[in-house]
Amino acid sequence: MSERQLLLTGGAGFIGSQLARTLVAKGWAVRVLDRLTYAGHRAHLDGVEVELQVGDICDPAAVARAMRGCAVVVHAAAESHVARSLTDPAPFLRTNVEGTRVMLECAARLGVGRFVHISTDEVFGAAPAGTSFGVDAPHRPGNPYAASKCGAEALIHAWRHTHGLAADILRCVNNYGPRQHPEKAIPHWSLRGLAGGPVDIHGDGSAVRDWIYVEDFAEGVAAVLERGTPGATWHFAGQAHRTNLEMVRHVMSLVGQVQLVHGPDRKGQDARYALDDAATRVALDWSPRVGLDQGLAHTVAWYRQYGADWARQDVA
Repeated sequence: MSERQLLLTGGAGFIGSQLARTLVAKGWAVRVLDRLTYAGHRAHLDGVEVELQVGDICDPAAVARAMRGCAVVVHAAAESHVARSLTDPAPFLRTNVEGTRVMLECAARLGVGRFVHISTDEVFGAAPAGTSFGVDAPHRPGNPYAASKCGAEALIHAWRHTHGLAADILRCVNNYGPRQHPEKAIPHWSLRGLAGGPVDIHGDGSAVRDWIYVEDFAEGVAAVLERGTPGATWHFAGQAHRTNLEMVRHVMSLVGQVQLVHGPDRKGQDARYALDDAATRVALDWSPRVGLDQGLAHTVAWYRQYGADWARQDVA
């Protein structure tokens, strides 16, 4: 078993494909396990030297084949779109909870040295204005997606305790950047605007989110593997808090003058998410390098170049 052999689940998705790029560049031998659902595509890994195995994280045999010989697992596979979880939570419970159980059982059985689980700021629910959540804050999920990620984290704690598995939990805020599926806000707004609009937004757009460029988060994951104490919990934030209305107007300024349409607010909309990542920044000597203005400009330029292909994925 090579100490640099790593299994990355969900590596053909948005965040996963950036993780693959970053980790390969840092000398990891990356094997990807991905079911290639609607949000995962082989093309996301074009030009990246990885071994791709197509399989389901809920299938113990597929997981065992992919994990054998790997010293490290980065578990990024997940159903992640909140709106979909409101209408059909079953796939979220299957993939995010049962899939994580299968992954943990296999990791413990094969003696994997380190297991890194990618979670979300949404496990805490809404953060009151002026506050941010530390790593030990109580979980109060506000939607089925967030609840499924809480369930996955509970399993991580159980395997840490009962099996001594060196398992890290990484919680991050909203990622954005190239190759993101157009069901998510920034690619959706970008593609609609580039096509001439109109651009739509949930409710009055007052919900506040924190944003981080996907390359910065991937660098954070790499920092955990290279410098982080195993078995810890880490927060990664951009500290770029904006209302959704501010964000959509920023995107509109980059794509040109288009019409903004306010639709119904999303059910159970959390007013604000916020993570305290001060300890992570100190321990890992990490901080985001790409500011919001630069990151959004690069992202919209990417969709401008590749929008003809990406628009065919639009689910709105």
